[in-house]
Amino acid sequence: MLYLIALGSNQRHQRFGAPRNVIAAAWQRLDGQGLTIAETSGVIASRPVGPSQRFYTNAVAIIETTLPPPALLAMLKRIELEFGRRRGQAWSRRVLDLDIILWSGGAFVCGAPALTIPHPMMRERSFVLGPAAQIAGDWRDPLTGRTIAQLDARNRRPKKRPEKAPKPLDHETKRP
Repeated sequence: MLYLIALGSNQRHQRFGAPRNVIAAAWQRLDGQGLTIAETSGVIASRPVGPSQRFYTNAVAIIETTLPPPALLAMLKRIELEFGRRRGQAWSRRVLDLDIILWSGGAFVCGAPALTIPHPMMRERSFVLGPAAQIAGDWRDPLTGRTIAQLDARNRRPKKRPEKAPKPLDHETKRP
C-alpha cells in the first residue's frame, strides 16, 4: 500500500538541530521501520496554524508498506514520541508531527485510534498540498474526486471577499 505522509516541525531537537534537520532525520527513521520511502518533497517554511508563534518546516513523503492504516498511525505516533513530541494543546509547537494524508486504499475511518483518511484538514492546508503536489499531484482525494494538483491550485487561488452592501443614499437615510 502507498501512503502520503505529512511531516512538520517548528522546534529544535537537541540532537538533530533545526526543524529542517528534524525532517531529514524523520525520513531516515521512517525508512528504518520496514517502510520504503518511495519519494520525498522539497522542504518548505509555513506560517503557524493556531497558537504557536514559530514558523513550521513542512514536507511530505510517499511511503510503501504492508501495514494497515491503524498500525501505521501507531508507528507514526511512536516515532513522534521518540523525537520528543508531548501531547497537549492542539497546534502548539512541536519537534515532529507526522500525519497520514492519503493512502492507496481510498477513504478510511476508524474510531480507535481516531483516524480519518483523507486527513480532514488537508484540503485547506497549503503547507500540505504544495509539497504533495510536487510528488503526488495526480493522486485523487477520494471524497471530492479532485487531484492533489487541483486542490493545491484551488487553495492558492485568492479568496473572494464577501461583497459589501451598498451604502444608502443620503435621501434614503433622512426621515421627513
